[in-house]
Amino acid sequence: MSVTTLSPDNMFQPVPYDHVSIATGSRHVHVAGQISRDGDANLIATGDLSGQIAQVFRNAALGLAGAGATFADVVRLRFFLTQSSPEMLDDFMAGIDLVAEELQLPQPLPPLSAIGVDFLFEPDVLVELEVYAILD
Repeated sequence: MSVTTLSPDNMFQPVPYDHVSIATGSRHVHVAGQISRDGDANLIATGDLSGQIAQVFRNAALGLAGAGATFADVVRLRFFLTQSSPEMLDDFMAGIDLVAEELQLPQPLPPLSAIGVDFLFEPDVLVELEVYAILD
């Protein structure tokens, strides 16, 4: 399996991710929306976007590992953010920085979307992350 990411000339920059991913492989891995709960269902980092971002990445890593994948196999990330505003970008990026080395996140990240929503499944959840990977 091979994932290549790129940002063609004249696409919006700078951003901390590539705009395009190209993958070959036959096994698709879809990790359902992960929220900031640990394996015991405890909410992690209540009210702290950076902490919740870090936890959703950790949860997604567990899902990927269960399928035999890593973030190197990821072709797309999709975030849903409550109370979203442009001012959240620093906290968003700080959360990624907290786990970048721990989870060996590729730099730049694969293509991603950050979508503002009114609310998520639970009132204290600030972010949800879906991950898509391709294997084999």
